Amino acid sequence: MSRRAEQTPSDPIDELRRENARLRRELEREKAERARTERERARLERENTRLKDDLEAARRAGARQAAPFSKGAPKPRPRRPGRKPGRAYGRRGYRQVPTVVHERHEVPLPPTCADCGGAVRETHVAAQYQEDLPPVAPVVRRFDIHVGQCQGCDRRVQGRHPLQTSDALGAAAVQLGPHAIALAVSLNKQFGLSFGKIATVFRTRFALHVTPSALVRALHRAAAQSEPTYAALCETVRTSPVVVPDETGWKVRGLLHWLWAFATATTTVYRIRRGRGFRDAASVLGADFGGGLGRDGWAPYRQFTEAFHQTCVGHLLRRCRTLQQDHPRARFPARIARILQHALAVRDRRAAGTMSAHGVDVARGHLFQQMLGVLDDPGTIPEMQRFARHLTVELSALFSFLVDPDLDATNWRAEQALRPAVITRKVCGGGNRSRRGADTQQVLASVLRTAHQRGLDVSDVLTTLLRAPKPIVSPHFYPPAVSVN
Repeated sequence: MSRRAEQTPSDPIDELRRENARLRRELEREKAERARTERERARLERENTRLKDDLEAARRAGARQAAPFSKGAPKPRPRRPGRKPGRAYGRRGYRQVPTVVHERHEVPLPPTCADCGGAVRETHVAAQYQEDLPPVAPVVRRFDIHVGQCQGCDRRVQGRHPLQTSDALGAAAVQLGPHAIALAVSLNKQFGLSFGKIATVFRTRFALHVTPSALVRALHRAAAQSEPTYAALCETVRTSPVVVPDETGWKVRGLLHWLWAFATATTTVYRIRRGRGFRDAASVLGADFGGGLGRDGWAPYRQFTEAFHQTCVGHLLRRCRTLQQDHPRARFPARIARILQHALAVRDRRAAGTMSAHGVDVARGHLFQQMLGVLDDPGTIPEMQRFARHLTVELSALFSFLVDPDLDATNWRAEQALRPAVITRKVCGGGNRSRRGADTQQVLASVLRTAHQRGLDVSDVLTTLLRAPKPIVSPHFYPPAVSVN
């Protein structure tokens, strides 16, 4: 047999071997390509996450107003502040001439002209007014307190003057007066000044020497005297026909807590709690609250099943604008925004008296049907689908403000109530150093905010509470003011 004939039977085996080797090489290339693709995909996912974080940080930075946060580097050529000159400027404001003048001073002409030395002839007399603060000195009161003993039970008895704020004697006989404490409460809880700065203001401006620790104790006493008033305010909120709640982060002893605000037209109550759930909100409102609840989209609020809900339209419109910026070609957010803006226009027409109650009901029905139609087709973008699911959950609370005129379309009342607390948080380190400090914060802040809403003098309110022999409900707050929208 020839050599060629002997090699013929082995040819298929060699072919299979070569084919196997080729397939192995292709498999290795495919594995390497797959590994490269996986690495690229992981890199792109990390890049996508980073870009999303940068975008969220940029959005948050744009909303931050107070130090130490910044909106970025100053512009090299900023626009001139204020309104532009011209007919569109509007009405110019000037200080009004005082109706009462306490001092009057004559300002005669100089004998000669300061420029040329010539004689001066008087032509007329012009008036200039100056409103200033007088020098302030502390008023020191001494109370000679008569102490005796009951002939029947041998109990110690002592007198009390209406101007006193305490019965303490001995080492605690020297105390701050109610007006000084009221000012310290306002400076700390309303304007966010630290106790050290308040002590400096008292010393340099009022010649009143006091330590920061003494101010802390004074505010604790003021809160203790205000406890019945705070409990009454909580009851007022609990029984109000419309309440607007909101919450923000707070620190107590360095641990994360939440400062809740429950606002009505005439009353605001703050509550500092460890949690942010339904139980914490119900600690003020009660689990069976049955009034109108104007709130944002935070899920625990929906557990108030007896309430008449209105979700914040402002939050939804801001979310629409954000989605439009991120996805300019998507039509879903623009359609949602048009429906919500139409609802606000209906509200304005009702307020102006150009639309009847029946017309509002008809318009609300059309808006509801339009919203259902738009929610059926949110598109394929995950963010749009997520927004559509949120709107579906909130559907029954979208247009409640068209049913009850006392319900606001947004939760602006609660957000405004939180602003002083947010300023205090940023300026004074983020919260309170103790649970007692948190209790004092919530009580005094509630009294201050409610007094502001009702147009009351905070000093009068706190002075009355501090001078009461026993804690009382502030007579300035009750009977409560009529709730108006």
